[in-house]
Amino acid sequence: MLYSSSYVLEKQNIMNKSTTIFGIDISKDTFDVWNQVLGHKKFSNDLKGFKEFKKWLSDSPWCVMEYTGSYYQQLAMFLYKNGISLSVVNPLVIKRFIQMKFQHNKTDKSDSRLIALYGTEQRLKPWEPNPDYIEQCKALHTTIALYFKQSTALKNKVHSFESRGTSRVIVQSLNRQLKQLRDEIKRLEAEIELLIKENEPDMLSNLLSIPGIGKKTAMMLISSSNAFRSFENHKQLSAFYGLSPSEHTSGSSVKGKSRITKKGNPYIRNHLFMCSFTASEHNQACKALYTRIVNKGKSKKLALIAVCNKLLKQSFAIATSGVPYNQEYRSRLQMQ
Repeated sequence: MLYSSSYVLEKQNIMNKSTTIFGIDISKDTFDVWNQVLGHKKFSNDLKGFKEFKKWLSDSPWCVMEYTGSYYQQLAMFLYKNGISLSVVNPLVIKRFIQMKFQHNKTDKSDSRLIALYGTEQRLKPWEPNPDYIEQCKALHTTIALYFKQSTALKNKVHSFESRGTSRVIVQSLNRQLKQLRDEIKRLEAEIELLIKENEPDMLSNLLSIPGIGKKTAMMLISSSNAFRSFENHKQLSAFYGLSPSEHTSGSSVKGKSRITKKGNPYIRNHLFMCSFTASEHNQACKALYTRIVNKGKSKKLALIAVCNKLLKQSFAIATSGVPYNQEYRSRLQMQ
């Protein structure tokens, strides 16, 4: 859910006056909590620990934790369902905050204290859970990515064994495993498509109208971005997928090359990169961008990365506006 800056500011002003910040450092089996008044305490990362934590909380609490894979989700849902204010922060943001404070100790207790300190100094956004279908799609995509990794390893083994003349029985066994993985991937992709079409049929159709965006990529963008509701603009979307440029320069002596950050999901980033080849030929805006960059003497890879960002910009605009891609409309805008 998106929040306007005025809404967040209002929430922050209210929070500063009446709420108490609880920093939470969560792991697989336990979570550590630190509060300026109550101090530090450790709880088990299960329903029993959640209930104990709820009793320990003071009046008007505001909990702050990191987005740590799947470990945070159960506690976050418990707090949300019990009406306890919560913010879930990108771990990289917390890491940079800790570095800014010149903190060198790395313990669960110190991390929970610094997360609480972050909550008192920074503007927080209230957390709300993703819809069930989004969580299902994300879990399905994670499983598909795992199967692709396994299939790549199997294909490499088959190639290695065939080149060495290894027993046909082994090669046939590996090929059967490969076929099973491909069948499972198809089943899971069909399940994702069903979920997306049931919940976001218009958005999927509109994204597919963009030249260069295929069905698999469109479904990945919808599920990984919470149907584009988790971002305020396309720049945030680009940074989320690790496609935003990172420049390394200082004065006149340090002139490093600009590179993409490569943060975020590499599986989605690779799909976008493959889409850029088609888009640079058939998407007029992307083709013009690609040609302009190459004509300046830049590398083709750099131009394709720029096309990826252009595709994200188009996807964000089309998904949030609800209007399909229209090349004629864009051409008229350029002529005005």
